[in-house]
Amino acid sequence: MKKGVNKVPLKLRQDCKYGLAAPTSMGVRITPPNGAPVHTSNTYYMQATSAESNAVNVSASLGVKGLVLTNFVEGSPISQFIKSELRRRNIDYIGPDLPQGGPWGYRHQFNIADSGFGARGPRVHNDRAGEVGRALNPEDFDFHAIFGEDGAQILHLSGLVAALSPEATAFCVSAARSAKEHGSRLSFDLNYRASFWKGREEELRKSFAEITGMADILIGNEEDYQLCLGIEGPGAGGGNLAAQLDAFKDMIGSVRSAYPGVSVFGNTLRQVVSAGEHLWGAITLYDDRWTTIEPRPIRVLDRIGGGDGFTGGLLYGILSGMEPEKATQFAWASGALATTVLEDYASPADEAMVWSIYEGNARVVR
Repeated sequence: MKKGVNKVPLKLRQDCKYGLAAPTSMGVRITPPNGAPVHTSNTYYMQATSAESNAVNVSASLGVKGLVLTNFVEGSPISQFIKSELRRRNIDYIGPDLPQGGPWGYRHQFNIADSGFGARGPRVHNDRAGEVGRALNPEDFDFHAIFGEDGAQILHLSGLVAALSPEATAFCVSAARSAKEHGSRLSFDLNYRASFWKGREEELRKSFAEITGMADILIGNEEDYQLCLGIEGPGAGGGNLAAQLDAFKDMIGSVRSAYPGVSVFGNTLRQVVSAGEHLWGAITLYDDRWTTIEPRPIRVLDRIGGGDGFTGGLLYGILSGMEPEKATQFAWASGALATTVLEDYASPADEAMVWSIYEGNARVVR
């Protein structure tokens, strides 16, 4: 890791093996080629995926060692595939291989999703029965070794994993406490999912509030803040996003008042024109400075993972000591980069690729 002190107030531990670590539940996504819909397709592209590893991937692609904490299924070829893909992407993994328990036991989740085309929007079907990540258990992980001996500059948590099961919720809270005790910064992407919260609203609201109270970096949208934390926002979806920027800033200000320990707030802005064209923007509050990128058109090959790319780009900017405005720009462009590939993660060849996207320069590089 780079030595020295960051240029911005969010100082990071420098004696760390890992830049980013993230609890996750790894799975696979299968996608029909050429934008075809799932229900008429018989050919699929398969990738290893999770929202959290997607966020780690930006930094890992740029040379910052990443780590995921996850469960695997013993003897599973899907587990083998996932491990191989993580190694290829410069991401280490720690976690037990749990016995499958028979044909109806544990397995990795399947995300079955098409990319959409033109006026036909993408459709996503999550098949998570028996998901091995729901059994995440702090007793299977040596948090002192991970956060105290190896060290991680930032622990990144997602509300997807934090709400996956009561066991996964407890795991994320324990990991956050241990990371903070050992001097790591904590990033939390709220990532609200109604189906995960059903019947657990009171329990999850309490756990999410505890994690947010420890967070240094908080990422979400208007729905996330309202439904996870009870902070009123401008309303989800629709309308002219550019005209709502002041309302988004007011919402983030309310979250900051409720959670004064948070130093960085990130919020993506997306308006869908068609499956292949979005208006993409962002707001951050970082070091008491607002940075706003008003929504502007981007071409989209596959929209899934754009938010994870934004998160990964913002975390890379923080790890690299970028000034707040630059970190926000890099985040915006990393999210846009993720939408130009079928994979739901951004893998920049170098920083220059990301900056070219922000600058609108798509000229050939020879």
